[in-house]
Amino acid sequence: MKHDLIIREPDIYFDSIHQELNNFLRDTLLTNTFANPLNIKKNSTWRPAIEVKQCKDNYKVKVQLPGVEKDDIEVEIDNDFMTITAEIQEEKEEKHEEEKNARYHTSEFRYGKYQRTISFDQPIKCEDATAEYKNGVLRITIPKQNIEETKPKKLEIK
Repeated sequence: MKHDLIIREPDIYFDSIHQELNNFLRDTLLTNTFANPLNIKKNSTWRPAIEVKQCKDNYKVKVQLPGVEKDDIEVEIDNDFMTITAEIQEEKEEKHEEEKNARYHTSEFRYGKYQRTISFDQPIKCEDATAEYKNGVLRITIPKQNIEETKPKKLEIK
């Protein structure tokens, strides 16, 4: 009888699943027109799509951040963790006379903060990491390292 090795994930991964379920339930149940007639999500936490690839010599991370300005994104890497923080703020504009009494019927625009921490299973070279933001997608490349000691670094986004 052949047995496959089962890798047990740390409990921290279950926290992520719990948070995803909470976000789903909040977005589904609390933003319908019965619970929130205006359907406006102000200053809420949002969760853009993320992709992490482990290649032979590096990690490649992509994050969808549509509508976010490059200056509103911060990426910090320390040892085997990376934290990405971004914020979308609601645009303030003057309303014309006929718009002053207008109400939103629906709004699916998201405003608020996003923070995500990603852990890597191999040591990384923080000082050689690069980031680029183009067309609403943040791309980060982080080389792997054999030595466990690295220096924290804030990435400049090009």
